[in-house]
Amino acid sequence: MADSAPIAEAAAVFAGLGKVVYRGSTADDVYDAIANAAATLVDGCDHASIMMRQGDVYRTVAASDDVARQVDELERATGEGPCLDAIIDESAQVEPDFRGVSEWPRLARAVVESTPVRGAMGFRLLIDSRKVGALNLFTDTPGVFTTESVEQAVLMTAFASVAATAVAKGEQAESLRQGMLSNREIGKAIGLLMALHDIDDDTAFDLLRRTSQDMNVKVIELARRIIEQHRGEGRIG
Repeated sequence: MADSAPIAEAAAVFAGLGKVVYRGSTADDVYDAIANAAATLVDGCDHASIMMRQGDVYRTVAASDDVARQVDELERATGEGPCLDAIIDESAQVEPDFRGVSEWPRLARAVVESTPVRGAMGFRLLIDSRKVGALNLFTDTPGVFTTESVEQAVLMTAFASVAATAVAKGEQAESLRQGMLSNREIGKAIGLLMALHDIDDDTAFDLLRRTSQDMNVKVIELARRIIEQHRGEGRIG
């Protein structure tokens, strides 16, 4: 999201996600909302998906569009890719340009030949401490995924994990607030930022806070707004 984008845009995205989470929607509805929110909020992202591992089977449970689904399918067909690796490895998996020398050469060749996608990122989702998946982000512009994009995606993944876990447990709106305030998933995000930048926890927390401000998304405040809207006690915007 550009720095000049109004806070209402980001707030509306998260408010919409909050409504889906707590209006009795199915898990698939929630995953769709998360994928669409990620495609909207992360700089350079054109397509997004969520892939889940169920035993030995990897399945796309949500996608912002058909392109995201196609790239997921190519990863499964080639048996390699940043999204598959993200499910196994807690570290961020980033391919800035599939046209260059890639860690995933078979996937890179297939993606470039059959899709408009030129870059990808994968981030691990741990849901209810059992279900493991990945938030997958794709761009049509080579080299557009930057460190800032990664940091934004880390923030989005932390929020998505809390929201998806709440749905998996059938919890109510208050659980989202407590999940945010407990910093369990935010703590994981801080740990990832520490690994990405080789920094201490205080510096990582400051970086996460600055990233949320750059995105015009204050995580805990936004969680509170979502809850208030759900209860009819407040408005977004």
